[in-house]
Amino acid sequence: MTSRPPEQSPVRSRSWAEIRWRQFRNAPRPVFRAVASDLTVSVILGAGYLAYDVALTRGARLPGGDLRVLAAAVLIVAVVVVGSAVTFLVVPQPGTSGNSGASRTHSPWSAALGFFAAVPIAYLTLVFVIQVLKPLVI
Repeated sequence: MTSRPPEQSPVRSRSWAEIRWRQFRNAPRPVFRAVASDLTVSVILGAGYLAYDVALTRGARLPGGDLRVLAAAVLIVAVVVVGSAVTFLVVPQPGTSGNSGASRTHSPWSAALGFFAAVPIAYLTLVFVIQVLKPLVI
């Protein structure tokens, strides 16, 4: 008796959008944690920046005058630094799957992942706050 390999159906080609949607739904856990922690910090600081900007626009007299540029710079630096630190704490160092019960340490890799996720998130937060939310609030 001769065994024949089973017939294989042709592999369906996926579109660019289907590939990206699958990658979005199945993001690696460290990347998801890095983006989530940076986004959380960014939302909190973005809300503070929005309150400060709206108060100045409505004519509030705050000590120090108009420091919106400094506040935006502080937001960016704080999101990058705090986001990297939080990511360092919540994303363990990658390891092999054979270390099922062993504790995994944190490494500069985790902080670097948080840094590279924080830079675009901080920028997009400022754009969203200034261009979208501020006109809705005022």
